[in-house]
Amino acid sequence: MAQTVPQWLQGVLLNPGPGHAGLVVATLANAGAVTAEMVGAGGFELTSAAFLHGEELDPSFTADEEDSVAPPLEWTAPPAGSQELVLVVEDPDAPGKVACHWLVWGLAAQRGKLLEGEVPPRVGKNAHGNSEWLLPAPPQGDEPHDYVFQLFALDQPLALMPGASREDLVKAMTGHVSAVAILTGTYAREEADEDWENWEAEDAD
Repeated sequence: MAQTVPQWLQGVLLNPGPGHAGLVVATLANAGAVTAEMVGAGGFELTSAAFLHGEELDPSFTADEEDSVAPPLEWTAPPAGSQELVLVVEDPDAPGKVACHWLVWGLAAQRGKLLEGEVPPRVGKNAHGNSEWLLPAPPQGDEPHDYVFQLFALDQPLALMPGASREDLVKAMTGHVSAVAILTGTYAREEADEDWENWEAEDAD
């Protein structure tokens, strides 16, 4: 039977569809590790100077520009008793299944930030098997994809080594999430300019 997005999470996400049920936050909710009360607990919030919740990502953070990097992020202090922060970024609109773009842990459980392009302390494998920010590259012609930034506060530190998989990270986090903050950016690739393509073809003749 197909998974559905938990009712409490639907109010936090922008346009929850079938794919959003595969997000890590929804997975942990199904495991009983996250509840509605934990979302934004204690004023725990995740923001970016580069985009607001629901706004489009600049191409400089995507595969459509050279030298692209991860966007800057900033967060408020997590609830008292938190021991570590974990960041997971996923595209629930990717064809087939949720695509993991970034797995980051080892973040101090306090107010903090990641600068644009900053290398985090520990990074796991993305959907392409690389330990880095996977540049968004949705298929041309698709409606805007959601890129869901999920920042989890944990009640104990993780013992995972860099390069761990998404599955290993979720397993280690299950039962230890005290709060989660969510920020969503969107992105769609522009269609190729037909006039420009025709001009290039004529010029080549």
